[in-house]
Amino acid sequence: MSVYTIDLKPVIDCISDQDFEHLCASNPELKLETDAEGNLIVMSPTGSESGKRNGDLFGQIWYWNRQTKLGITFDSSTGFKLSNGATRSPDVSWMAIAKWNSLTDKQKRGFAPIDPDFVIELISPTDDILVTQKKMAEYMSCHIQLGWLINPDERKVEIYRQGQDKEILNSPISLSGETILPNLVVDLSDIF
Repeated sequence: MSVYTIDLKPVIDCISDQDFEHLCASNPELKLETDAEGNLIVMSPTGSESGKRNGDLFGQIWYWNRQTKLGITFDSSTGFKLSNGATRSPDVSWMAIAKWNSLTDKQKRGFAPIDPDFVIELISPTDDILVTQKKMAEYMSCHIQLGWLINPDERKVEIYRQGQDKEILNSPISLSGETILPNLVVDLSDIF
């Protein structure tokens, strides 16, 4: 997936949340985000292999959540207005049900102004690892509790935990949801 960052400041000081939502609705073929500085980030669609892997990851989180009913799962097309002002769309995300229920119906319909509890970013062949690591650091600065950065080509996973240094795993067979997603075990055999 190619990523392009556009500095809008020469044209506009800041894109409003409403204007950003309209921009996304008018360009459904694009995946758009904004960073905390107000830059517009344009991403191309992922390739088929990345889409298959992402679907597998989402399916495992969804199925676990369907059994436990502890929260809400979100796919890669879901945008969140994070507490730092960025609007981001993790490849997979999850939040506890009480957190989701704290939002109004109107907030739930748009880019929910809330930080998920858990995120996954899956590296595609054209992704820049440093850009994605910066995105993971941004998630942690927004108090997301647990994050996985999965790099299939290198067979590595970076685990980000709130208030801790990242942990790097080489060729793990599975990943644990730890205390954030209790009893979740994600099988990585179809990812690697």
